[in-house]
Amino acid sequence: MAHGSQRVARLSIDDKEIDLPVMAGSEGPNVIDVGALTSQGYFTYDPGFVSTASCDSEITYIDGDAGVLLHRGYPIDQLAEQSDYLELCYLLLNGELPNAAEREQFNTTVKRHTMVHEKLRTFIEGFRREAHPMAIMCGIVGALSAFYHNSLDINNEEHRRRTALRLIAKMPTLAAMSYKYARGEPFVYPRNDLSYAENFLHMMFATPCEDYEVSPVIARAMDRILLLHADHEQNASTSTVRMAGSTGANPYACIAAGIAALWGPAHGGANEAVLNMLDEIGDERNIDKFVAKAKDRDDPFRLMGFGHRVYKSYDPRAKVMQQTCHEVLNELGVEDNPTLRMAQRLEKIALEDSFFVEKRLYPNVDFYSGIILKAIGIPVEMFTVIFATGRTPGWIAHWNEMIGGAYRLGRPRQLYQGHQQRDFVPLAQR
Repeated sequence: MAHGSQRVARLSIDDKEIDLPVMAGSEGPNVIDVGALTSQGYFTYDPGFVSTASCDSEITYIDGDAGVLLHRGYPIDQLAEQSDYLELCYLLLNGELPNAAEREQFNTTVKRHTMVHEKLRTFIEGFRREAHPMAIMCGIVGALSAFYHNSLDINNEEHRRRTALRLIAKMPTLAAMSYKYARGEPFVYPRNDLSYAENFLHMMFATPCEDYEVSPVIARAMDRILLLHADHEQNASTSTVRMAGSTGANPYACIAAGIAALWGPAHGGANEAVLNMLDEIGDERNIDKFVAKAKDRDDPFRLMGFGHRVYKSYDPRAKVMQQTCHEVLNELGVEDNPTLRMAQRLEKIALEDSFFVEKRLYPNVDFYSGIILKAIGIPVEMFTVIFATGRTPGWIAHWNEMIGGAYRLGRPRQLYQGHQQRDFVPLAQR
């Protein structure tokens, strides 16, 4: 119904009627504003917040049924084909694509901020060698606030801009340092003559005694992996960044919270799970057996990297990553790699077998990115670190959008199911 020009939804509870405003976005379904319920003695129950909009945003839009992903209105496939990661970073942060001069200035500024404070070496060396790289990333990203404490005024727009640039610039350096430390190899400093992806690969694989020539095909693949993971609307880690940010916490602490959320295997560990699944299958000769297990409802085995919680049709990012994956495998050759041969066979089955096609269990972005990272030589424990590196501009863009507008302290409610009030029993009477 409508009250004047305002559409409302009417909720009837016993003999009470409550009118709730219906809000319309520029894309997607209408949203019922339930904010007035609390004053009426009610609030909604929505475990996982799967039916609740926690904020309004202008950054990213997803239509999972149609397989649509837009960043600031631009389709992800167009960005992946025609743009690059740093240009997407600029778009997420500023709302518009840069012109040539703005692009050059942004790229140059990012390159000039890739170095990290030398004392961070000491910080990292305090971790055990076998520490998981994500544990290191949680610690050192949060610790950046101790190195840039003079620009932590969240209400200062220039401070927020500097922080965004620093995080985007330094994340690959920190990620590569976490990798080198675990391997016992010397840290490799960033180089301003390399592109963003080239620089990351160089810091990962170069050594003081032997330089690393970055393949253009591999560099482009890494750039696309970062680009395709740059933002994905209000996912668990982005919502965590916003929740932490709503307290007024400094941005480095908020991004560290996002990294911690991403570390969970249900969120950031999907591409790692793909490789673990391939290890479980073990051999090409076992694929048919495991495919049969995946089709059996009573069997707990699941093929990882197929289907997506949000996308009910083909993941639009996977279309681009599929092409990139084949380019990388052609560049490197996979004849002698049984794991990658198994992945190719599974991909063929998923795209052709009627069971997978009818259930829309297409290979997703995690399936292809896991294969690419494996082929490049990046260990499984670094997969989520690379995901975090790629997701940084999305996190910081959402944090900045929230801080730059009107926001409230996040405070979800609960449906209490515990004891009613009761009197304390002295120890002697228990």
